[in-house]
Amino acid sequence: VFCEAIEHKLGLHGNATCVLRFEGARGYLVGEANKGLAAMFVMMNSARLGTGAQSLGLTEVAFQKSLSYASERLQSRAPGREREVTTADPILMQPDVRRMLLTQKAWAQGARMFLYWLALQIDLEQNATDPATQERASGLLSLLTPVAKAFVSDNAVESVNLAVQVFGGSGYIVESGIEQTLRDVRILPIYEGTNGVQAHDLLARKVLADRGARLNDFILMGLGQAEVLISLDGGERFGKSLQSLCRRLSDAVEKLAVLAADDPARVGTSASDFLRLVGHLVYGYFWARAAEVALKEGSIDDQMRTEKLATATFYFEFMFSEVEMRFNRLFMSTECLSNSAVLHT
Repeated sequence: VFCEAIEHKLGLHGNATCVLRFEGARGYLVGEANKGLAAMFVMMNSARLGTGAQSLGLTEVAFQKSLSYASERLQSRAPGREREVTTADPILMQPDVRRMLLTQKAWAQGARMFLYWLALQIDLEQNATDPATQERASGLLSLLTPVAKAFVSDNAVESVNLAVQVFGGSGYIVESGIEQTLRDVRILPIYEGTNGVQAHDLLARKVLADRGARLNDFILMGLGQAEVLISLDGGERFGKSLQSLCRRLSDAVEKLAVLAADDPARVGTSASDFLRLVGHLVYGYFWARAAEVALKEGSIDDQMRTEKLATATFYFEFMFSEVEMRFNRLFMSTECLSNSAVLHT
């Protein structure tokens, strides 16, 4: 065995990797012949869920670092303060800084709710005594593993990038520490099958393959949660948004199935936007559940209620608007990507 080269990477410098060359090496069969691919995917799906968890960790640490910095960094006056005041305020008081921090917070807390729930599905798949419960948990895990890997990791890259922006020029300096987080997080959308592969897997193998049956199971969960919120005082604004996404996504699956049957480029063209829509369905469902708890007085303390409702409001009013853009692109012409003339060098 020869070490051909040490890999000099963008990030993850604490995880040394190298290129190995084998000369005259003997291979041994592990398990059954011709069953290796199935075994590999058991490992890969576990690694994809692990990538989601790692993405959450980096999202959270970046949010904590940038929130701490924004609370201490004094610059300018907060909007509405008298011009005569000469003392500066923390940049945390600036609306655009709050936008960046709230985006990180919504992504982090949304991912945490989602991944905890997926861990519950693993427990149910492995340990539930009812076969129907095991089967349902297995179906939801299969459906949403690509979302846990791709949606969470893409959001992690955005979150850490925003954290660097909160730090400003000091974030670009090694001593701040946040630049390392940005370098480290960038591998996650590439790990364990790139996020484009995850999107293709979701649409082709997890949704179109069963005409949306497993996805419809989660859509029904979303519709049920939306109805609960619509019936609560103050919950309609959350419930209506979630309800609309559920219905439109259900219709989109039927349309994509028809288009994909006649156009081999359809899945590849629509997959990434479709995964983002399913990601917002998932996060929307969990933020709706959080809002439901917060809207019921006495369920949690007032500070927690205020915090959860404020973040849920930001998610549905600001971040959920991505849904419109993704629907606009979902059925774009496949010709714009398949035209070979575009990429002539």
